[in-house]
Amino acid sequence: MASSLTCAGVVWAFLSFLCAATSCVGFFMPYWLLGSQLEKSVSFGTFRRCSYPVRDESRQMTVMVEQCGRYASFQAIPSAEWRICTVVTGLGCGLLLLVALTALMGCCVSELISRTVGRVAGGIQFLGGLLIGSGCALYPLGWDSEEVRQTCGNLSNQFELGTCHIGWAFYCTGGGAAAAMLVCTWLACFSGKKQKQYPY
Repeated sequence: MASSLTCAGVVWAFLSFLCAATSCVGFFMPYWLLGSQLEKSVSFGTFRRCSYPVRDESRQMTVMVEQCGRYASFQAIPSAEWRICTVVTGLGCGLLLLVALTALMGCCVSELISRTVGRVAGGIQFLGGLLIGSGCALYPLGWDSEEVRQTCGNLSNQFELGTCHIGWAFYCTGGGAAAAMLVCTWLACFSGKKQKQYPY
């Protein structure tokens, strides 16, 4: 199988896939913010949540349903900041995944990735990482929502966690994006082989 990638390009392809997968998994998982409510563990992502309170009419009390799921609608996401974060981070993850899959195809297809295409792909990766980084920076602005305050002991506010703490998925998403911006963008510049000049 002919490859359109240099040795640095092959490393770039696999690192790109690893970074994209790490960011996408972190984005999808609802473990960005961890806390507890009614003595049950509660966690939030940008558009998903684990454990939520429901009113049990038969016992006349509020109980916690220990399940993970998406919010019923986009508007049901607790804050406008988290809605923006969901869109921006999702877009960034999509860009990283697109470049990663194109780079992996470059391992098998000759003349798919030239030096110019590699540099453009690096620019797209930088943009994707920047979008995810922006989403991660926006996320703490939503900590003042009522749902988060109920979980974090009514002490949380923008950039103040209260009794909650940041979960692994937040670090996973941000770490994947940072690695894509710093390492993959640089490697992309050396990924493509010089194109052959045809004599016609």
